[in-house]
Amino acid sequence: MSTLHPEKIQVGPCTINVQKKLDLPKKPVILLHGASFSAQTWNELGTLDQLTQAGYPVLAADMPGFGDSPACDAPKPDILRTLITDLNLEQPVLVGPSRGGRYCLECVFSSPELVGGLVLVGAVGIEKNKDRLKDIGVPCCLIWGGEDSISPPYYAELLHKEIPSSNLHIIAGAGHPCYLDQPQTWHRELLQFLNHHFA
Repeated sequence: MSTLHPEKIQVGPCTINVQKKLDLPKKPVILLHGASFSAQTWNELGTLDQLTQAGYPVLAADMPGFGDSPACDAPKPDILRTLITDLNLEQPVLVGPSRGGRYCLECVFSSPELVGGLVLVGAVGIEKNKDRLKDIGVPCCLIWGGEDSISPPYYAELLHKEIPSSNLHIIAGAGHPCYLDQPQTWHRELLQFLNHHFA
């Protein structure tokens, strides 16, 4: 487990629980989570350690009403934008599994200048944003479980077709939280993407 410890920060009107280590040289990475998980998931899985050991500043955040962040009425994409600007994170890579992927997409659509890259993992809300996908101009990595029944691989293929600068990795035998089902494959694909585009 990572040596990062939870702390509370104020983001606009919201108090957000985060685990972060930002004093590293490479491109910063913000990790969101799906509805059943939290920032602690990335700690327990070893993702935070993998990234920091590779030199990437990290911030894993509990979105309002999840984990240890109290509920807050502000729209989630607004919170993500404010988090980036308040902490002076220079065009971070956003990692968004499931519902977190939808927030990442909405952030890059509304404030493309703030985002350096996207990692979408079993993201939901794809159809709603289908017409805007072609406008995404940052490197994008799509990592999907081959057995995902919540956001089937069809959506990964749709994203790959529509997003010009995307690459796609289907993890055979993995479900919706493919990072939990096959963490070694998850970490390998994530770091290969980051090292290729941002090392």
